[in-house]
Amino acid sequence: MNERQQIKIKLYEHCLEQVATRIQTARTALEAAQEAGNNETRSSAGDKYETGRAMMQMEQEKYKVQLLKAMELKNQLVQLRPGRPAEIVQAGALVLTDKGNFYLSAGLGKISLEREVFFAISLESPLGKQMRGKRKGERFAFRGKEYLIGAVI
Repeated sequence: MNERQQIKIKLYEHCLEQVATRIQTARTALEAAQEAGNNETRSSAGDKYETGRAMMQMEQEKYKVQLLKAMELKNQLVQLRPGRPAEIVQAGALVLTDKGNFYLSAGLGKISLEREVFFAISLESPLGKQMRGKRKGERFAFRGKEYLIGAVI
């Protein structure tokens, strides 16, 4: 396995760790909001109680949405096969261009790894859609800039 393939596997592992952290954070926040809501219902009465209860429900919904989004990212990631080399830009590919390095996985943003910067993006993102199906040596345009693909791993 070459060095770039190993970096791709490390990027995959980093993405899984990031998503696991997001899931745990959302679960913890949701549990805390539910507990606070339960305590609020025991100690309040009247209109003030109803307002507080509504705010607690909104808070719980916010954390539920965060948890669902994080779990959706995890589902995207577990479908990837990081050990499999890619020849075209597809889900799971590591794409090195003259304007940046992109790991087509899930929209997790900037990752610094081994003194290089990579961007974990979704294949369904606007940039991912422009790259899809391209090969090494091909060009594509995005937001007025032309990108040259140096490698697809």
